[in-house]
Order: sequence, then C-alpha cells, then structure tokens
Amino acid sequence: MSTLDLTAGAMRRDETVEIVLLLAFAGGYIDAYTWIIHGVMANAQTANLILLWVYATAGSWEKALQFVPPILAFAVGIVIAAWLRRIVGERAGAISTLLEILLLIAIGILHNRLPDLAGTLGISFVAAMQAAIFTRVEGVGCSTVMITGNMRQAIENAFAAVSGSAPLGTLRRSGIFFTLCAVFGLGAAVGAFATKTIPNLALGIPVVALLVVLLRCEVPRHQELQ
Repeated sequence: MSTLDLTAGAMRRDETVEIVLLLAFAGGYIDAYTWIIHGVMANAQTANLILLWVYATAGSWEKALQFVPPILAFAVGIVIAAWLRRIVGERAGAISTLLEILLLIAIGILHNRLPDLAGTLGISFVAAMQAAIFTRVEGVGCSTVMITGNMRQAIENAFAAVSGSAPLGTLRRSGIFFTLCAVFGLGAAVGAFATKTIPNLALGIPVVALLVVLLRCEVPRHQELQ
C-alpha cells in the first residue's frame, strides 16, 4: 500500500476533497455576496485592510471605518473557532458548520431589517470560523476562503510533477488545488448572479452547500457507532 493510500485511510472526514470543494464554493459565494450587498469582503481581510488605509490616507474616514467591523468580526470568529477546537476536538468541524448555517439563515431572514453593519459582522464571523476550522485537504494545508495559497500549491506541485522530482500523488494534489481555485471562482460567479437576481433568497444557496458538509461530517460518525 502506498503512502498516499495510507494517508487517505487515516484521513479525517472534514479533510476530504468533496467537503473542501463544497466549502470553497460557499467561501467564494459569500465573498461575492458581501461585496455586492455591503461593499466589503467577508473572507479577504487583506483587501479590507488595504481599502481601509487607501481611504484613510485620502481622508475619507467614513469609508475607511466601514472596513473595521468585518476585520474585528473575523478576529472574534477565529477566537471562537480556536475555543471550539479545544473543547470538542474533532466535532469542531460539524459544530462550526451548524453555527454557520444558523447564522446565514438568520441573516437571510432578517436581510431587509438588519442594518448593513449587522449583516457584515455576522457573515465575517461565519467566514472566520470556516477559515480556522477547515484548514486541510487530505492532510495538506489549504484554504476554503481564498485562493492565493491554493494557487501557489497547485503551481508548485504541477512543476514538481513535470520536472520528474515529485513523489507519487503530486500531480493529483496539484489537480485538487487547481480545482479548489476553480470552484471558489464558480462560487463567486454564482454568488454574484444570485445576489443581483434574488437578493432576499441568495444566502439559501451556501446554506444548502453547508448542510451537505454537515451531513457528510456527521452521517459516517453515526454509522461507525452502530
């Protein structure tokens, strides 16, 4: 049995390709939604920080300060995710996904009643928990809320495979990371289209994706206990 097979056999459920791709779709979708609705990024805090200082140095403090709440909400989400990992261990993925679903449903229902700030805070919190909990695919570090690191790994693994110096499974790993980037982009495209056409129902789509993630994380656990 190869090293790759051994790794796959010991792989956690929340590190499977299927689950990570669903999360990447939701990540791209939510970023497009928050940009169109609120004018900030849910996941890309780098962009929020840059835009904050671009507007601040131009003296547009009102525009600059709108990027502070999502950054702070993201930080709080990271702390909560770290706390969940400490107290529930492997159940952190399922519990955080359930929290994401409940928050997105609440934001979607109250979309027309909540101020922009409240919606942004909730979605940035959701994005942070996903970023902090789901960090690996088949044992390798990845991101489901941005593509920069995934693109780097895809290109590096492709180069290693082509140069002939790569271990078994490198080309497959490159394909996984390229697919992650593509699915994130697909999520953003679908999110942009849905947000513009059905803004009041748009958050239902990532909720469905996250429900599948939750089921995939939990159903096998129940089967193992039988």
